[in-house]
Amino acid sequence: MLSVNTNTGAMIALQYLNQTQSEMNTTQSAINTGLKVASAKDDGATFAMAQNMRGSVAGYQAVTDSINRGMSTIDVAMSAGQSISDLLIEMKQKALAASDTSLDTTSRQALNQDFVALRDQITSIVKNAVFNNYNLVDGSTTQITALASSDGTRKVTVASENLNLSGSIVTISTAASISTQAGASTMVVALQDSLTNVDSALANLSAGSKKFSIQLGFTSKLSDALTSGIGNLVDADMATESAMLQSLQVKQQLGVQALSIANQAPQYILSLFK
Repeated sequence: MLSVNTNTGAMIALQYLNQTQSEMNTTQSAINTGLKVASAKDDGATFAMAQNMRGSVAGYQAVTDSINRGMSTIDVAMSAGQSISDLLIEMKQKALAASDTSLDTTSRQALNQDFVALRDQITSIVKNAVFNNYNLVDGSTTQITALASSDGTRKVTVASENLNLSGSIVTISTAASISTQAGASTMVVALQDSLTNVDSALANLSAGSKKFSIQLGFTSKLSDALTSGIGNLVDADMATESAMLQSLQVKQQLGVQALSIANQAPQYILSLFK
């Protein structure tokens, strides 16, 4: 039917042209952002899932930072323990030399001065083994704790090791000396015991560092898996979007032509009245 009031063909052509334009807007948004789901408007359910996963990824970044801080704290404690172990070896050497009955008093006193300097250096090392306000070797804390899950409910811990003088690990006292032959002989045994204890403490700290390292590796893999999952949900396939854009551009041009033809239909009515 030809009518000057209602142009059905033009209305249909306009509907399809508007639909094509809407699809083009969606495709252009995907190309511009690289996302097929850039907002809740695109796909509410998928966007919600992606946001939850993004929250977990952000949480695991905090976990990673926490574990790294913990590992650095343990590394500082291990460095202190290794230095103390080296000092104990030197002190044992001095004590063994001073235990020689043939040594004269002057030489023994010289050895004792070196021994005391090494002894006091242990205290200095213990006091300065601090990272992020944590000291795992001075007895100020019992453990170091790091986050292990994105919701903060699970944690990983490593026990501290008190390496102070006159303690259960370094058993020699803060006033230890080798000024006499008898005292030097006794000190050799005490130093060997302390050395064994310190090496055992270092093994414990090393095991704790390994625990943190394993948790860090797992956290990294889990974060990568979640990131990949987010990409699968919301990332646009750029090859597909490119092909779709070209297709829609052709449809848009054809739609414009179809609308133009439909708009000319009322003009044909004039020929009926000539």
